[in-house]
Amino acid sequence: MFENLTERLSRTVQQLRGKGRLTEDGISETLREVRIALLEADVALPVVQAFIGAVREKALGQEILQSLTPGQAMVKLVHDELVQIMGVQNEALDLRAQPPVTVLMAGLQGSGKTTTTAKLARLLIEREKKRVMVVSCDVYRPAAIEQLKTLAAQVGAVFQPSSVDQKPADIARQAVNEARRQMCDVLLVDTAGRLHVDEAMMAEIREVHAAVTPHETLFVVDAMTGQDAATTAAAFNSALPLTGIVLTKTDGDARGGAALSVRQITGKPIKFLGAGEKTDALQPFHPDRVASRILGMGDVLSLVEEVHRKVDHQQAEKLVNKMRKGRGFDLEDFKSQLEQMQNMGGLGGLVDKLPGMGNLPDQVKSQVDDRQTRQMIAIINSMTPHERHFPDVIRGSRKKRIALGSGTQIQAVNRLLKQHNQMQKMMKKMGKGGMARMMRKMGKLQGQLPPGKFPGGKMPF
Repeated sequence: MFENLTERLSRTVQQLRGKGRLTEDGISETLREVRIALLEADVALPVVQAFIGAVREKALGQEILQSLTPGQAMVKLVHDELVQIMGVQNEALDLRAQPPVTVLMAGLQGSGKTTTTAKLARLLIEREKKRVMVVSCDVYRPAAIEQLKTLAAQVGAVFQPSSVDQKPADIARQAVNEARRQMCDVLLVDTAGRLHVDEAMMAEIREVHAAVTPHETLFVVDAMTGQDAATTAAAFNSALPLTGIVLTKTDGDARGGAALSVRQITGKPIKFLGAGEKTDALQPFHPDRVASRILGMGDVLSLVEEVHRKVDHQQAEKLVNKMRKGRGFDLEDFKSQLEQMQNMGGLGGLVDKLPGMGNLPDQVKSQVDDRQTRQMIAIINSMTPHERHFPDVIRGSRKKRIALGSGTQIQAVNRLLKQHNQMQKMMKKMGKGGMARMMRKMGKLQGQLPPGKFPGGKMPF
């Protein structure tokens, strides 16, 4: 998400960095570049005009023109204004109500409501430690109820059965009573996709809303629809009292116009971003972190949080102890590290959050390919336990068998062994307390960084 916008704005930021002083002409030229970048990203025109107007007004103030580092001050202004239009801070799901807290999911056909319902259930179960029930009021789409049943089993949510011959409002009412009886903390109500111009369907969802009086009403919208996402959300908001928005399919949207338009046009906060089909691919929306990523500064806080949440700490501790005792880093350990990287969204997900990655040349970015990671795991899986623990025994005929078993070439096996050898040398150096120190530092980093701050307390430009 935001690849195109990040590329354009990063170029503008680079030009500003070396400026000793900033003139009015310089400010106008910079804002022209920013305006073009936002319009190309499919940000709604009224939002672009308001954004440029606000930045211009502040930039022409004395504090910028007389600043010792005007280029940096201008970049900070752009960053702060991006945060403003996206909502200043993360607005979490409000669960401060008598259980079961009911959350109604609304949206267009094909926006990903059912998958998002399962993702949200998993997030609440894992991070908030809530007992969650899900129910489908979609009596129109074939197999919608079965889909939610399957996903509920995957994420560990309680599934409330429903059938196509029931009325959606009756299904919702029954689910509330059942959630209360089963002492569930949260009830997620999935509804059928509908168009805001379809008056009969809009009347139906208003009836469902009246039946359960949800504490939260989330509008699920496809990020790839660009500024149309904001327009549709505004239309739904006039029919339903929305409390927040979930942007889905953000991994397929290179422009990011929806994220920058939807808050300003609807007045409703973006609460979550969905990326990918997996049930763990939902993250809270933090405007300050997203603004940093747009400007190519990375998102260190989210990266640290992800490491703490998804890295197997027991396994990491075992590896630390193993290295401390000088027992070496074998291919089984290497495979474990590769799998942990995959759990955190792969190389692509990590690179996206690292500062300065927007400035990498295209040929370098193209080499960040998670298929290679999957291929390496397949190669190691084709080895015997003995070969994994003692890689030195892997020679000619063994390499041929491993390549055949993993569907690769001998060159790929050689490449993996070479990479493992380099990792082994690095781990040997870290064995004498180095790794433990690194893990302790990462632990402190999460606790010490206030929201929106970077290491050292400075913006990294």
